[in-house]
Amino acid sequence: MAKFELKLPKMGESVAEATITNWLKKVGDHIAADEAVLEIATDKVDSEVPSEVSGTLSEILFNVNDVVQVGQTIAYIQTEGGVVVDAPQESSAEAIPHVATLEQAVAVARETVATPEDFSGSDKFFSPLVKNIAKEEGVSLAELEGITGTGKDGRVTKNDILEYVEQRKKAPKAEISNNNIQISNAQPVTSTQQPVAAKAAPVSVNGGNEIVEMDRMRKLISGYMVQSVQTSAHVQSFIEVDVTNIVKWRDKVKTAFEKREGEKLTFTPIFMEAVAKALKDFPGMNISVDGDYIIKKKNINLGMAAALPNGNLIVPVIKNADQLNLVGMAKAVNDLGNRAKAGKLKPDDTQGGTYTVTNVGTFGSVFGTPIINQPQVGILALGAIRKVPAVIETPDGDFIGIRQKMFLSHSYDHRVVDGALGGSFVKRVAEYLEAFDANRDF
Repeated sequence: MAKFELKLPKMGESVAEATITNWLKKVGDHIAADEAVLEIATDKVDSEVPSEVSGTLSEILFNVNDVVQVGQTIAYIQTEGGVVVDAPQESSAEAIPHVATLEQAVAVARETVATPEDFSGSDKFFSPLVKNIAKEEGVSLAELEGITGTGKDGRVTKNDILEYVEQRKKAPKAEISNNNIQISNAQPVTSTQQPVAAKAAPVSVNGGNEIVEMDRMRKLISGYMVQSVQTSAHVQSFIEVDVTNIVKWRDKVKTAFEKREGEKLTFTPIFMEAVAKALKDFPGMNISVDGDYIIKKKNINLGMAAALPNGNLIVPVIKNADQLNLVGMAKAVNDLGNRAKAGKLKPDDTQGGTYTVTNVGTFGSVFGTPIINQPQVGILALGAIRKVPAVIETPDGDFIGIRQKMFLSHSYDHRVVDGALGGSFVKRVAEYLEAFDANRDF
């Protein structure tokens, strides 16, 4: 039997390591090709590591909670169908053909488990085995992305891709649609699969209160928040903004926008556009702190805090946000938001942020005092948009009218950002919003 090295796969340009959170298999267990062997976690994104080969798990090199580097061997698998060569009885000259046979067999084995074509253009995760099958069967990236997976978090498994290929062979070409093929059958539970461990029941105290342990992500968030408060001297500035023109413009164009672009137009990309412009005007807010050093960031990468269905929080990042027009910003916001809710973010999607925006108005809050996302030095909270009576100044005098207004809450690190900079920055964001051209195209 041949020994296969299971290595920690590459998960993103800026991700160098991951923490092992759970071994789904133990030594001696049989593993099918493309079957998940363990679960890992990066800073905030969880994922599985599948096996590229079938075989038996022979050795585990790391324990739960160990930190492993990308490319590092984490386990060994004894593969099925490996070449076994008996000790030769002939002389060394007679043994040469056996050596040649062994080398040829090793070459074939290497070719079998070689990394297939990289479908790097996809936002979805596909295991090497699935990509290899897709390559051999001539399945395009668009077709692969259209398959509904039955694995964890909708991951496409070996059975899914094989069934799709089988359906494609049987179906007339006119009936094949890249986006409509649905694989809905669940994988049967076999004797090689391990039963899901039952979670400990919540503890009842005095017959009333309930004690529930935090999940891994909540523990991470808790640690980040405490660390940030202990690290940065938080100061807040608040400003009220008249966004009547923005509300009217969005109401006017949102239907046409969705029809033309295939995307819903929310307020978030409009606000992100203004924040990116203000950061270009005030680069002193687009920095990070490393000990006694200030790092001035070249790129403007906007983090957008997103609430998850389980109540936790994640911050995907819009890279080079200042280079996007409104349509590009809307597509980026919707893509990251949808993938965050579906648990399909890649580790690199949450890396490299230089400034963060959080929309507390989504939950009805008028304003908030958000905690800085380290090592950044500022975070902006968007309050709820409300109809309020306001004084309207005109050449003929002042009048009372109904306007759409909201609060911007700016938290910044007073170690390196003084009130003049912190206040001027949020005021500039407000100026961009209030000067919004209600007649602009999208």
